[in-house]
Amino acid sequence: MPSTIRTTTLPSGEAIVVLGQGTWKMGEDARRRADEVAALRLGLDLGITLIDTAEMYASGGAEEVVAEAIAGRRDDTFLVSKVLPSNASRAGVQRACESSLKRLATDRIDLYLLHWPGSVPLAETVEAFETLKKAGKIRHWGVSNFDTDEMEELVGLPAGGDVQTNQVLYNLSRRGPEFDLAPWSRKRGIPLMAYSPVEQGALARNARLEAIAARHNATPAQIALAWVMAQPGVIAIPKATRQEHVRQNAAALDISLSSEDVAELDRAFPPPTRKRGLEMI
Repeated sequence: MPSTIRTTTLPSGEAIVVLGQGTWKMGEDARRRADEVAALRLGLDLGITLIDTAEMYASGGAEEVVAEAIAGRRDDTFLVSKVLPSNASRAGVQRACESSLKRLATDRIDLYLLHWPGSVPLAETVEAFETLKKAGKIRHWGVSNFDTDEMEELVGLPAGGDVQTNQVLYNLSRRGPEFDLAPWSRKRGIPLMAYSPVEQGALARNARLEAIAARHNATPAQIALAWVMAQPGVIAIPKATRQEHVRQNAAALDISLSSEDVAELDRAFPPPTRKRGLEMI
């Protein structure tokens, strides 16, 4: 287990871990299900108690994997799921949430996100989220893949200021959010949740990370993950389907990058000097 389970704070005041477990592409192959469940359970054992999923992943199959993994441990888990933009109307959000709750075998979702901006007016989706909160179906809500202008629109809505997080693509090779979205979010105390923090494994094979990794007796993937978690107000949600991979992710919490390490990473992966459109995968 890592020596320190670091946390950040939601606008609500609730502390959540800065390292979570992603589930994108889980639930797609029944032959891998046992390994996926075992990996998630080990993560919980190691204190990685935030699990992120979505109704879109394997058309609900990932939520069913999560249900099996957290059986008997629901109160130890901070559960995040997402609603598709096509289901973001008042009635659609209600139906989608009920379906997710059934697949997750739980009575509540801790953090429910709009997966990306869509055609349904944001005010309608926010109203639906607030209705779910009042009913106890969700505890908090947030968004995903929202750029700065979209966040500005959101917080200007009635109850829009209750947004708790914005989940975006962010890693060493995708540093665009640092130009304006990350500072905007930090100023308002809204954490960013970084998906694909190791660029779907690409950074694990990046030669530019090898020297730093060697200094820390770590892997390039661990350095990439440690860098994301070192950013203020950022939560990383890597996916791991092997138990050894889960242990490696957890061990990244104990890596403390030096100023020299950070400078070297900035040379290898320069921060943005201008506004870039928010990237998605």
